Amino acid sequence: MATTTAQARTVLERFPAGGPRGSWPAEEYAAAQRAQGTAAQVVMDLRSDQFLVVTDTIPQ
Repeated sequence: MATTTAQARTVLERFPAGGPRGSWPAEEYAAAQRAQGTAAQVVMDLRSDQFLVVTDTIPQ
């Protein structure tokens, strides 16, 4: 049986899932954060129907 540990993440920004067609604001925000040196990624929060830009590091 595989065991996983919960990893603390910091939510940098939230974006509604129902954005305009062809618009990816969460991905664009995450890319801008990565360009500044923050290891940001986009995840989907199904409960709130939002895309979250998260990082495993604590922002300064």
